[in-house]
Amino acid sequence: MRATINNAFIAAGMTAIIITPVFGLQLFRQGSQTQLESHWGMVALGCAIVFVLQLLKPALGKLFGQVNLPKAPTLAPKGQKILGLLLILIALAWPFFGSRSQVDIATLVLIYVMLGLGLNIVVGFAGLLDLGFVGFYAVGAYTYALLYHWAGWSFWEALPFSGLAAALFGYLLGFPVLRLRGDYLAIVTLGFGEIIRLLLINLTQWTGGPDGISGVPKPTLFGYELTRRASEEGAQTLHQMMGWTFNNQHMVIYLYLLALVFALVTLYVSNRLIRMPIGRAWEALREDEIACRSLGLNPTNIKLSAFTLGAMFAGFGGAFFAARQGLVNPESFTFIESALILAVVVLGGMGSQIGVILAAIVLTVLPEIAREFAEYRMLLFGLVMVLMMMWRPQGLLPTQRPQVEIPQ
Repeated sequence: MRATINNAFIAAGMTAIIITPVFGLQLFRQGSQTQLESHWGMVALGCAIVFVLQLLKPALGKLFGQVNLPKAPTLAPKGQKILGLLLILIALAWPFFGSRSQVDIATLVLIYVMLGLGLNIVVGFAGLLDLGFVGFYAVGAYTYALLYHWAGWSFWEALPFSGLAAALFGYLLGFPVLRLRGDYLAIVTLGFGEIIRLLLINLTQWTGGPDGISGVPKPTLFGYELTRRASEEGAQTLHQMMGWTFNNQHMVIYLYLLALVFALVTLYVSNRLIRMPIGRAWEALREDEIACRSLGLNPTNIKLSAFTLGAMFAGFGGAFFAARQGLVNPESFTFIESALILAVVVLGGMGSQIGVILAAIVLTVLPEIAREFAEYRMLLFGLVMVLMMMWRPQGLLPTQRPQVEIPQ
C-alpha cells in the first residue's frame, strides 16, 4: 500500500511538471503589454485524476485482470501492393474532386511522403538515427531560392542542383559520424540540423537572415507560367497561349500533380534501390555492423551512400517546398520538422514504404481536421505516439522480410 501511495504521488508530481507549461500558465497580449495568466485549477484537476487512477490501479488490475489492446491488422506483401495501387488511383483522381484547400493539404502530404521516403533510407534501411534531416531539406530549398535570387534561374534549372547540394551535405555529414551509433549519432545529426538553421539566420547578406528570401517563382510548364500575367514583358502565359480563362485553381492542381510525380519517382527509385546490392548492404549494416564488416562489406561506403541518397531526396523536396511557398526562411526548418519526419518513418514502420505513406497522410491530415485543438497539437501528437508504441511498436504496416522455415 505504501509503494502504491508513493507511486501515486510521483505520478501526480510528474503530471504537474508536464501540464503546467501547457495548461497552467498562458501568455496573453493586450495592446503593447503581455500578461501571464495562471489556471491552477486545471493543473490540480489533472494531478488529482492521475493520483486517483494510480491509487486504484492495483484494485482495478485484480478486478478486470490484464487488459490487452486489440491486435492491429497486418497485410501480406501482395495486399500492400494492392493498397499502394489503390492509393495512387485515389491520388490521381483527388485534384478533380477535392476543393482548393483539400488539394493544397494533399500537396503538403506528398511533400512529407517524399521526405519520409528519403529518411526511410537512412533510418529504416541503414538503421542510422538521423535527427537533423531537416538540414538537407533546408539546403535544397535555399539552393533554389539563392540560384533564383542571385542568378535568375528557373525551378527546373535549379532542381538538379538542389538535389546535388543536399547530397553533398549528406556526404560531408557522413564522415564525422562514421564511427558513431545510436544516441551519439542522433546528437551529432541534431547538431548538424541546428548549425544549418543558425547559418541561414546569420548569413544575412546572402540568405536574407531571419526574413529569408521572398518572391521565389512557381514551376513553369514547358516554359510557360501558370499566372495571370507573365513576369517578363512580351512573354505569354500558358492560359494565353492555350486560350483558356485564367483560374487560380489550375496552379494548385498543377503543383499537386507535380508533387505526386516527385513522390512516385522517389517511391520507385527507393523501391529499386532496396532490391539492389546497395539495399542489401544497408540491411546488413542495420542488422549487425560487425557481421557486415566480416562479410567483406565496407561500412564507410554503405553509411555514406545512405546519407547521400536520403539527403538528395530531401533536397528535391526542399526545392519544391520553396517553389510552392514562394518564400523560404529559417523558421520553416526547425527541429520540430525533423521530429515530424522521423515520426512519419517510425509510425509507418521503419523500412516499410507503404507504411510511411500512410503515416504521412495520418500525421498531416489529422491536425487539419482537429483545428479547434490546434494549440494542443503537440500534446495530442505526443499522446498518439505513446499509444502507438504501446499498441503497435513495429508501425502501422511493418515491412515483412522474406524468411524460410526449416521443417522439423
